Amino acid sequence: MAIQQPAQAPAPAPVEYASTTEKAPYNFRAVAIVGFIVGIVDVFIAARFLGKLLGASAQSAFVNFIYQVSSPMVAPFTGIFGNSGSKTNYFETASLVAIVVYAVIGWGLVVLIRIATAPRGTKPASS
Repeated sequence: MAIQQPAQAPAPAPVEYASTTEKAPYNFRAVAIVGFIVGIVDVFIAARFLGKLLGASAQSAFVNFIYQVSSPMVAPFTGIFGNSGSKTNYFETASLVAIVVYAVIGWGLVVLIRIATAPRGTKPASS
């Protein structure tokens, strides 16, 4: 009787590791800066909207600061729609329009940065 040798397992294939530091196909830092700036602007305007809606006292230093910083950002949209409510509490539609407009402008800038800084021959990422 012949002794059988156990079958040898095939040699394992070499392991290939994916790089986790692949370069983004666009300027990520510029996109992040635009997103940060639009976020700050929208936060100030949203704080203004909530302050006006809830009747925050403009005598408070913090509330006065929010109103002064956000006033130039909301000014171009004042008068598009009427405001409703009393003198202390009112629904300021200009603030809501400003938030939407600045968000759309920021989105457009991000798309423009991605188009302008993507390497030639790359396909746009589906978002």
